[in-house]
Amino acid sequence: MADQKITMGKDGLLNVPDQPVIPFIEGDGIGPDVWNASRQVLDAAVEKVYGGKRKIEWKEILAGEKAFNKTGEWLPAETLAAAREYLVSIKGPLTTPVGGGIRSLNVAMRQELDLYVCLRPVKWYKGVPSPVVHPENMNMVIFRENTEDIYAGIEFAAGSPEAKKLLDFLTNELNAGKKIRFPESSAFGIKPVSKEGSERLVRAAIKFALEQKLPTVTIVHKGNIMKYTEGGFKQWGYELAEREFGDQVYTWGQWENAKKTQGEDEANASLKKAQAQGKLIVNDVIADNFLQQILISPKDYSVVATLNLNGDYISDAAAAAVGGIGIAPGANINYLTGHAVFEATHGTAPRFANTNTMNPSSLLLSGVMMLEYMGWHEAAACIEESLATTIMRKRVTIDFYNLMNDATLLKTSEFALEIIKNMKTS
Repeated sequence: MADQKITMGKDGLLNVPDQPVIPFIEGDGIGPDVWNASRQVLDAAVEKVYGGKRKIEWKEILAGEKAFNKTGEWLPAETLAAAREYLVSIKGPLTTPVGGGIRSLNVAMRQELDLYVCLRPVKWYKGVPSPVVHPENMNMVIFRENTEDIYAGIEFAAGSPEAKKLLDFLTNELNAGKKIRFPESSAFGIKPVSKEGSERLVRAAIKFALEQKLPTVTIVHKGNIMKYTEGGFKQWGYELAEREFGDQVYTWGQWENAKKTQGEDEANASLKKAQAQGKLIVNDVIADNFLQQILISPKDYSVVATLNLNGDYISDAAAAAVGGIGIAPGANINYLTGHAVFEATHGTAPRFANTNTMNPSSLLLSGVMMLEYMGWHEAAACIEESLATTIMRKRVTIDFYNLMNDATLLKTSEFALEIIKNMKTS
């Protein structure tokens, strides 16, 4: 029988067969341990919920150390080809190669497949140890632009011919040399931020918020300092919201305009009216202030749209408030082509490789996101509810065990079996 592939329909919706082939990369370091546990739970949930009608056909593809040891390449062309062909894939953590060439396998995959959204939901599960008093107040979804910003990798070492040439250009052509404090010993990096890249990211965030009936999309930026890159991101985001979503949204730009023309009281009244009508409020916050706000008043934020570097900082900082990146899922998605790579958000932790001790929740919850993306919502809910039950019963891996009182310590594989045992169907 021919492979059953997930495809993108002309209507922009995924066509998911009952037995889709899904490529996986088990990952380096602790990757095999957390992947084997996650795969076992994913398969058990699909079997339990759908009674054998649906099943995932897993197809291993290679990247990282395993790929290098077998093929001499860190990211073989065949791997990217399979990810393109089958649309949806999942991966464990990968080692970043030392030396020249590819800077990061994760970044390379995102750029090669144009996975322009890094999607990071952040929510607390009852019983998970947290450093904050009210972790239950954190429930947001972060849309991080995934292909531009400093991650484009346009960087030149101090003293290199390229750095000298760029310094020459900045000094003689753009009259900007005086802004560089120590020109001869400076390294240079370039931060590209495009209107198209900004718009497609903000568009995805707004569509998600509208579909999920969430109250706000917050554009997080550093436009007060980087006026044409981060500031452009904010401006283009507001313009897109008003142009493409019309009466469905109310932006702070509209509020500021009402304030100028009608006064603050009238502006506030128009905002309250928009909220009462169920309109999506699109606002913005400076990035450093936002890092404070997610600790002080996380309830104020539901969907966040931000650029690549800010998103890196914000997603890990927010995850820390709900238990850390060990339980934080992630996905890299192109909503136009349907391509998506779901991934663990933590590193490879090579010290603990093959110890069967680490928490698989990050990769497992990324698998839950994958099931939701495929439209298999019942299986996704089954896993999420069972995971929450398992944590509440304090039967956990070493990371949570060390932070809980009266907990039972489980191996990675035992934790997976405990989740399977606690599964229920609605």
